[in-house]
Amino acid sequence: MEVILLKKVVGLGSLGDKVSVRAGYGRNFLIPSGHAVAATAANLDAFEERRAELEREAAAALAAAEARRERLAGMTVTVARRAGDEGRLFGSVGAADIAEAVQALGVDLEKKEVRLPGGPLRAAGEHEVALHLHPEVEATLKVEIVAEA
Repeated sequence: MEVILLKKVVGLGSLGDKVSVRAGYGRNFLIPSGHAVAATAANLDAFEERRAELEREAAAALAAAEARRERLAGMTVTVARRAGDEGRLFGSVGAADIAEAVQALGVDLEKKEVRLPGGPLRAAGEHEVALHLHPEVEATLKVEIVAEA
């Protein structure tokens, strides 16, 4: 299936690229989520008419992500959880908990932007967490987990 990308998709292409993808990926993910449109003659013409607008939107999204990365630079977020004597948590700290703690400090961050490849954090202490703010913008955040009193 041939599609025209309306946004940058990691590992696939950038705005305006005409790429060939598997039919299910195109029909079930790319097109419904607004990342692409089917590569028909009418859609090619419509895309060329909207290209400047889409490029402005992409540049604005990139600039917003860069600004958020600057606000997050050097930030340390503290999360309190019940813990045992040796620092092991009775629960865990996941992506939603980290996003909520950052939002409490006044910076927009969604749960889906927090990357925890090793799973939720289960020990007290300081941890480095990767953030994926935009396909071209990555950031790191220090999360300090402290034991509740």
